Amino acid sequence: MPKKSINTKQAPAALGPYAQATELNGTLFVSGQIPIDPKTEKLVTGDIQLQTEQVLENLKAVLTKAGYGFQDVMKAEVFIDNMNEFAEMNQVYADYFTSNPPARACVEVARLPKDVKVEISLVAMKK
Repeated sequence: MPKKSINTKQAPAALGPYAQATELNGTLFVSGQIPIDPKTEKLVTGDIQLQTEQVLENLKAVLTKAGYGFQDVMKAEVFIDNMNEFAEMNQVYADYFTSNPPARACVEVARLPKDVKVEISLVAMKK
């Protein structure tokens, strides 16, 4: 079975030569999302909580298009530009992963695309 590319207009278009997600044998790999509002195609600016919420809404749209949900997420990778804002990001993140949360890595990076504060990628699996 070949890999399947997943794309939805409910999430921002890819900024380069990649799919929003790819799926193979019940495993979904979701590309990193940044806080771009897909309706306006504008960057959501402001604090890390606003940006994290938009990122998670974008991820939700990609998961939904592929027939998955946050309950199917096995691994999340969070990239933030300032570890001092971890608690604020984590408050919003916890609203989306309310029970049985996935494994997660969170790292501070020097710079993210479009100089945003947060980017998150996911791996989800179906039984």
